[in-house]
Amino acid sequence: MIEKIARGLTRKPKLVALIAVLMLIPSVLGYAATRINYDILSYLPQDLPSSQGEKLLEDPFKMAATSMLIVEDMPAGYSNDLIHTIQDIPGVSNAVWISNMVGIQIPTDMIPSNFRDMFFSGDATMMIIQYDQPGASDETMDAIQQVRNVCNEKCFLAGFSVVIKDTRDLMDSELPIFVGLAVVLALAAMLLTLESTVLPFVFLASIGLAIVYNFGTNIFLGEISYITKAIAAVLQLGVTMDYSIFLYHRFEEERGNYDDKRDAMAAAIVAAFRSLSGSSLTTIAGFLALCAMRLTLGRNIGIVMAKGVVLGVATVILVLPSLVLIFDRQITRHMHKPLIPSFDKVNDFILRHRRAFLVLFIVLFLPAYYAQDHAGIYYKLDESLPRDLPSIISNEKLKDDFDMATSHFVVLRDDIPATDMNELENQIEAVPGVTSTLSYHGMLGTGIPDFFIPDEVKDMLRQNGYQLMMINSSYDPATEEVAAQLETLGSILHTYDPDAMITGEGAMYQDLIDTTAVDFVVSNDISILAIFLIVAWVFKSLSVPVILVATIELAIFINQGFCYFTGASIPFIAPTIISCVQLGATVDYAILMTSRFQEELRSGKDRMHAIRIAADSSDAAIVTSALVLFCATLGVSFVSSIDLIGSMCIMLARGALISAAVSLFIMPSVLCACEPLFNKTSLSWRTNPPVKPSRAGKVLKAMGAKPHSKKGCLPSETSGNTADPATAVSSETSLEDKEHAPSKTH
Repeated sequence: MIEKIARGLTRKPKLVALIAVLMLIPSVLGYAATRINYDILSYLPQDLPSSQGEKLLEDPFKMAATSMLIVEDMPAGYSNDLIHTIQDIPGVSNAVWISNMVGIQIPTDMIPSNFRDMFFSGDATMMIIQYDQPGASDETMDAIQQVRNVCNEKCFLAGFSVVIKDTRDLMDSELPIFVGLAVVLALAAMLLTLESTVLPFVFLASIGLAIVYNFGTNIFLGEISYITKAIAAVLQLGVTMDYSIFLYHRFEEERGNYDDKRDAMAAAIVAAFRSLSGSSLTTIAGFLALCAMRLTLGRNIGIVMAKGVVLGVATVILVLPSLVLIFDRQITRHMHKPLIPSFDKVNDFILRHRRAFLVLFIVLFLPAYYAQDHAGIYYKLDESLPRDLPSIISNEKLKDDFDMATSHFVVLRDDIPATDMNELENQIEAVPGVTSTLSYHGMLGTGIPDFFIPDEVKDMLRQNGYQLMMINSSYDPATEEVAAQLETLGSILHTYDPDAMITGEGAMYQDLIDTTAVDFVVSNDISILAIFLIVAWVFKSLSVPVILVATIELAIFINQGFCYFTGASIPFIAPTIISCVQLGATVDYAILMTSRFQEELRSGKDRMHAIRIAADSSDAAIVTSALVLFCATLGVSFVSSIDLIGSMCIMLARGALISAAVSLFIMPSVLCACEPLFNKTSLSWRTNPPVKPSRAGKVLKAMGAKPHSKKGCLPSETSGNTADPATAVSSETSLEDKEHAPSKTH
């Protein structure tokens, strides 16, 4: 079947290219219709109390999102007019200031102290603004922008939703820049390492199609996170470039076997399909391991990236051959020598000192593991943003002037007796770090009659048998202090209402910390197990996957431990993503060298000779692959002002280099030392297993393919099979391809 498809694709290259371009239309429409979610906390499991509390804030309290507006050095009349203007803005459900409660005619000194302390600080006053829709919704973003539009320069809008708004604006402005830079740097890497000046542009066109297809098909998810949007394109570019390189080298290998280059490309497609469908499994498994996270952000990233790899392979098999055939004359005309230096002397040195490198491999594990386990991690998302953003400035002013670093929202029953409410509020106000509270019962306790409280204030604090209490804290969210505070508040509240729920930024961050602590272990274990099983299946071995996975895990430990030695903190999501992605994407380096090592052993060479050939033939492929991934991700870290994005991309870039270095300098010694173990714990390690005859050559010949009659080398003697880590499939597969490829006349 694949042989017929391959022949059909090569006979109509312009038609295939036209169809591929036309498919961009629905893809672009799908991309435009896919919503981008900028609220990471919305990915928390929905069965958590903080998430359930958020649902109650949305309905019935109509407080899907809340922000605080600070007005400095303005008369009460201005603030009163402003609050009424804000109330009329679409998307704003309510806006509360002191004028809603006691009017602006009452002197400040006569206002009850708890309200005065909450709403006034020196020459500044504070308003509470509530929104109909969740904090990251388009409606709330538009409402926040309109609130800003009606305010003057002495107004400061603070709150988590406002941070999301600034994050979205910053991301939208920077995304085209760092995607463009990633393309330019990846192009530069390919121009240095590939043998044609035109070929990198053809590869980029093919991968560009796959990226657009991937983003267009995200419509079935409904939405993707802004983190996914930021890293998916550059990561897909870096990871799937290998597949394009492999197909082209296989095509060059097959040229000498056929008079018609279309037949050569058809044979290359057949070989590439078999090889890439196997080698891409490790990368797909690494991404899909993220789907095991309870924080559904991992599932979002994992599905999009795994789908991107599948579409990348599909585009290489179905579209790239047509592009290569169309531009073959230009590709051939602009050939040059690749600028990758020879590693022969380096490999001589490594193998002469193989025992020292083996000891280095063992010794590095303990400090690398300790360093990555003790690297600093931050959870508060606004820590990753520039400090001069309006929302960050406003949040700092809210903290400094009103002593409000965090606001907890408590939802509890409305039928708690007044005496119990008195005790409850007194105990809450005595909790360390609590600066003020706002509740319906608290307002009545100040002497304000029930009939005097405006309806909008009642609606904000009482709905459908529930009452809302707002507790302000001087502790920053995602800190040990606020964690202890939440635990104390929970024990107090559950004494009076066992079903009471605490939500808000502080509670949701704490749930984020608890959830990701488990997620990291689970997703990491699943990725290791999945890739272990794939490698075990490829090599029919129990020991080979242990060594290969351990080697790349060492690279991962070194990568993450680098932050410990530099004293830098990394975003909470980085360890999970980096671990799964780096393992899945770079284990191919180890597989490539091991596959060639096994191939040379099966040809009768001793292990020293075999590992030397394997190292010499694999080095260029590993360097090319790592360099493209490094360049594609490094550009993002240069441009992005959002540290969460920049930190992840620089770790991905550094991880590619570290994995390549470990594969180049340590892997040969480890493979050589462990070869006797491989032979005892693997099936057919040194001998060729029986294979079923391939029909590829027969089918192509039956369809009119004409073998070339000139003298030349067998495919196994060319460099095509070691041009890229994508060739890193089972040695059985590569041997089968060679055995049944149309041979030349000698």
